[in-house]
Amino acid sequence: MPAKVTLNGYLDELASSSPAPGGGSVAALSGALGAALTAMVCRLTIGKKKYASVEEEMKNVLRQAEKLRIRFVDLQELDTAAFSKVMEAYSLPKETDPQKALRFSAVREAIKEATLVPLEVMKHCIDGLALTRQVASAGNDNSVSDAGVAALMLHAAAEGAALNVRINLSTLNDTDFVGWKSGEMESLLQTCRKMLTETQGVVDGKIEGEKLPTK
Repeated sequence: MPAKVTLNGYLDELASSSPAPGGGSVAALSGALGAALTAMVCRLTIGKKKYASVEEEMKNVLRQAEKLRIRFVDLQELDTAAFSKVMEAYSLPKETDPQKALRFSAVREAIKEATLVPLEVMKHCIDGLALTRQVASAGNDNSVSDAGVAALMLHAAAEGAALNVRINLSTLNDTDFVGWKSGEMESLLQTCRKMLTETQGVVDGKIEGEKLPTK
């Protein structure tokens, strides 16, 4: 969400009748939340004697997670801006044939541009999920559930972004663009799902192994 907007303010706007921010914004925000949780696990690991052997790895993951968090926030704003451009294109006059042609072209290009934003969200979700796998494996065991939640948030971001790609592509009659971007979306989605399963396996294994003593 924009830096000067409070959480409650954002939620009020999201719940309003305004179509933006909408699902695309929430998808990007989910990615930012996942990246932020990943950074938290790193910070809860760095400086601990027990995890000295992975400190440099966690510092590197932390740097990457923070960059991702910033990028997801940027993409959240870009998604809203891209949607606004689509709405502006639809509002162009269509009384004459030249106007209709101009409007059709403007709408098509705006929708294509709006499709690229959620696709980028999905690409960054893959980067983020790779980091959750690292922190789940090597990070502070007491925070492994946070690593799991981070992975779930990034997966939700990818699934949500994919829905936005699909609905945008459904309005286009550019066969080449639709085919190309549909294939890209499906590939990214399958990768994200596979990576979530991997991280969940690590998280479940650690949680099930943490048994309190009976006496």
